[in-house]
Amino acid sequence: MNRRVIQVQKSATFTGHRDCVYTLEKSDREEIFFSASGDGMVVAWNLESSGNGELMAQVPSSVYALRYVPAKNWLLVGHNHNSLQVIHLFKKEVLASISLPPVAIFDIIWSEKTQLIYVGLGDGGLAIIDAEKLTLKKIIKLSPKSARCLALNETTQELAIGFSDHIIRVLDTATLNVKYELKGHTNSVFTVTYSPDNQFLLSGSRDAHLKVWQVNTSYAEHASIIAHLYAINHISYSPEGKFFATCSMDKSIKVWDAETFRLLKVIDKVRHAGHGTSVNKLLWSGYRNQLVSGSDDRTISVWDLNFSLTYEDYTVRD
Repeated sequence: MNRRVIQVQKSATFTGHRDCVYTLEKSDREEIFFSASGDGMVVAWNLESSGNGELMAQVPSSVYALRYVPAKNWLLVGHNHNSLQVIHLFKKEVLASISLPPVAIFDIIWSEKTQLIYVGLGDGGLAIIDAEKLTLKKIIKLSPKSARCLALNETTQELAIGFSDHIIRVLDTATLNVKYELKGHTNSVFTVTYSPDNQFLLSGSRDAHLKVWQVNTSYAEHASIIAHLYAINHISYSPEGKFFATCSMDKSIKVWDAETFRLLKVIDKVRHAGHGTSVNKLLWSGYRNQLVSGSDDRTISVWDLNFSLTYEDYTVRD
């Protein structure tokens, strides 16, 4: 099958972290993004400049999760084995430090409708935090294994959580009851995301499979693709929603057509001077349509993607 060719060029490399880069997050400006690492540093970077980043926070343990809250201009920092830190970006001060169980914090998500913050914990719990009072409301234990990733569908009022017990649990945000259990993966689920139109839930796992679940048919499995050689760490949609990218422990980034779920481009070390170790996180920025990636190699790469009108063949195993 013919499909669109994407020309890729690395436009920048940001360095400064002293440990693996685990997460990337947007800000209120398209050219500014945040990163966090095993070194406990939270840094702001500017895509318009290849200069040094600005240190936003320094905590004594690793940070796996960040979340920007647009309505409040907050940055939520998951301080592993300690607390959720709330940073007011305009004031550049810590508003609150909300104590949590002494376990890893793997993901954070914010709901504007419910005014709640949801936090996925390493002991299988889901922490629910009141964003108005900045207090912990409750913790729901959903599995004996880690809650690794979260995705929120505000349209259907559903929260999808991927666990290390291989199951994706979809909760009703009004009742916090489990509505669906999706059991297609055979290893830990590291990433889940809803498509921009909320029609599909995409998931990636340590089993190297990309799975597509159809929301309006009770999350029936729509597609299952052997997408990478090793674990899929993250999925990120392009700003206009026509494409998405996956990254993996196999050191590669892959770009896909969001309508057909067909592979369009592989970005790796041999062909594009890509990362030399696991690629942990992606951020597809609205600034010049640039794709940003963070890796175990302690660097952050910025990729310029040019979508041409020519076509070439790839073979994808569905």
